[in-house]
Amino acid sequence: MKKVAAVVLIVALAFLAGFSGGMLANQQSGSGVSIDAFGQRFEVTQKKEKTPAQNVTINVSEEGTIAEAIAEKALPSVVGITTTFESTYQSIDMFDFFGFGGGGRNYNYESTGVGTGFIIDEAGYILTNSHVINDGQYKSVKVSLYDGEELEGKVLWNDSTLDLAVVRVEATGLTAVEIGDSDTVKIGSYAAAIGNPLGLAFERSMSQGIISGLNRTITVSTDGSTTNATTMENLIQTDATINSGNSGGPLFNSKGEVIGINSAKASNGEGMGFAIPINIANPIVQQIKETGKFERPYIGISGVGLEGQTGYSSDQLKEMFGTDKGIYVNSVVEGGGAEAAGLKKGDVITKVNGTEVGTMNKINSILIKFKAGDKVDVEYMRDGETKKTSITLQTQLLK
Repeated sequence: MKKVAAVVLIVALAFLAGFSGGMLANQQSGSGVSIDAFGQRFEVTQKKEKTPAQNVTINVSEEGTIAEAIAEKALPSVVGITTTFESTYQSIDMFDFFGFGGGGRNYNYESTGVGTGFIIDEAGYILTNSHVINDGQYKSVKVSLYDGEELEGKVLWNDSTLDLAVVRVEATGLTAVEIGDSDTVKIGSYAAAIGNPLGLAFERSMSQGIISGLNRTITVSTDGSTTNATTMENLIQTDATINSGNSGGPLFNSKGEVIGINSAKASNGEGMGFAIPINIANPIVQQIKETGKFERPYIGISGVGLEGQTGYSSDQLKEMFGTDKGIYVNSVVEGGGAEAAGLKKGDVITKVNGTEVGTMNKINSILIKFKAGDKVDVEYMRDGETKKTSITLQTQLLK
């Protein structure tokens, strides 16, 4: 089965384009034989020796040798993730066409998807995409290490809105990646991606290119509809080739440091892949390693972004709210930080800690680096006037 995620690129005047992101090549393992999404059979017999944790410093003068150095440094840290989950197929009753049928029957069957992950701690912690582990709806998760060993993976946490997941295997002495700083990434910088395109038959394939865009916004839907769509913001765009199965894999800079987690590609254009900045994942990973869980801080509202509200023009939004960008507050949680700070239904939040916000996901990504008890500065509009306040964050426990 090939599961396709649809992506809508939010560019300029809401120009739309689909994408295929993913974990998604079928994989059948056994006796070293793999079957990819096209039905081709591959004999996988190579057995890699275990590689101890290594500290490879990349310092080369020729551009052509950078990729080789990154491969030497990073390949032992990249893993394959095979997720088994249950799918449902609805058959068609031929009598339905004549109005006499009772409707088709639902059949459950087992599906398998393949994606990528990378080791972030030698104690067995692995970072990947949430959609690689089917957003937590799975029967089993298997992790394939560089030396060919396959281990059972335990999902410690996942969040479909961030498209991130942390998996752990029972192992020690693994080779962890070196983490970079995604806030320092610039357009035109070197980029390299490693992953498992089209399944484990092509495991740990490497591609290279540049950072071709920053702060990109895309809308992702796993079933192709807009009903279940999720908006992802602040993504890194790269022209390094990313194919189905690369999802969850690392995006490297020229030093071999991870700067992003590959998540999606645009199917309607060449050389347009998207990665989640590693700085978004870092606080999550650290908290999970320290406490075994991630507690997301929140300000205590439900809201909707004014951006994309096509029923109103920019002028109409400005007339109603004093701005055409921001988060309209639908409700304020009783006893929450926003209520204590004086926010009310109908207010429009425009900035959080000095950063403009247009969607709830934008607010969530800003708050990731904070903890419960921290304060953030909030700027909002009420009755056409700009107001400011500070909100004490509280905890929203996620799985």
